[in-house]
Amino acid sequence: MKRHCKFALLGLLLSGFTLTPVSAERIKDMASIAGVRSNQLVGYGLVVGLFRSGDKTAFTGQSMRSMLSQLGVILPPGVNPNSSNIAAVALSADLPAFAKPGQKIDVTVSSIGDSGSLRGGTLLMSPLKGADGSIYAMAQGNLVVGGITASGNSGSKVTVNNPSVGRIPSGASVERSVPSPFDQGDAIVFNLNESDFTTANRMAEAINNQLGANTAQALDATSVRVNAPINPAQRVSFASVVENVQLSQDDAPAKIIVNSRTGTVVINGKVTVKPAAVSHGSLVVSINEQPQVSQPAPFSGPGAQTVVVPKSEIQVAENKNHMFVFNPGVSLDEIVRAVNNVGASPNDLVAILEALKSAGALRAELIII
Repeated sequence: MKRHCKFALLGLLLSGFTLTPVSAERIKDMASIAGVRSNQLVGYGLVVGLFRSGDKTAFTGQSMRSMLSQLGVILPPGVNPNSSNIAAVALSADLPAFAKPGQKIDVTVSSIGDSGSLRGGTLLMSPLKGADGSIYAMAQGNLVVGGITASGNSGSKVTVNNPSVGRIPSGASVERSVPSPFDQGDAIVFNLNESDFTTANRMAEAINNQLGANTAQALDATSVRVNAPINPAQRVSFASVVENVQLSQDDAPAKIIVNSRTGTVVINGKVTVKPAAVSHGSLVVSINEQPQVSQPAPFSGPGAQTVVVPKSEIQVAENKNHMFVFNPGVSLDEIVRAVNNVGASPNDLVAILEALKSAGALRAELIII
């Protein structure tokens, strides 16, 4: 019964999408400006102030020795600090587009040694570099760690979430901005989040209807070129107007997505089936072991003994499911209803869809992930 309700709910939701008119969306919700993106930053640093949960690796001590030498503390040759309250960490952050020096960004701190927990630690000043090797931000601050670990003298240990990863909200200060192509050239290119020729053409037409003919031109299934003012101040206002132009995005192609690990099946509203007849049944094989004790006959002689004789009972049963027929151009709602009638599980549904695809009756792309 639960299995039927699951598919009925899936059919109700997805068939409802086909009946509801597609509402208009803003360009800023379906496209982004070419070249306006974030940049990944990475760095290396030391977290101090840990409560006996630091690293015991050699490179952590070497890093601490190097930092102390830069601060004027000279250690004897060959001596590396080996404190249990220090941990070597990797830093990562995203530098937003148009970020200016002095602005703050969040930093993720991850242990790269054998530290058990970063809770209570403080990150010392560390540079964050881009792909070109230049320093774009400096990070420092107290960590916020969501995980926790606890252990007892008997060796028992409990860990909740991941205590070896933390974050520093607004923990890095931007030191250098990344040049953006936004204010260069005489046009702005909008890239669709999902490539589609129909949507790109509709976007160009919507912009031309609102801002004038020949203002926008679809370059391909992803990009739409829009003529823009050269003055940077006017270009910002112009981009704001274009972003708020509304249009109806075209429906996605007919697809069926099947997650073979979880049994999840998603069918969009464009899936149709050509005339086909389907019968789905399954065999159930039951094997029951009933061993029997065999006693020797009277006066069998000194070599006779009691033995256990195996006895197996095998039963084969087949579910009697009726054949159902798909009419021409059947809708998603009818597909789900027909599958419900035979009581198919998600795995059975996958088998039915694959068979329909092989027979050439399924008008959709079947994707197994």
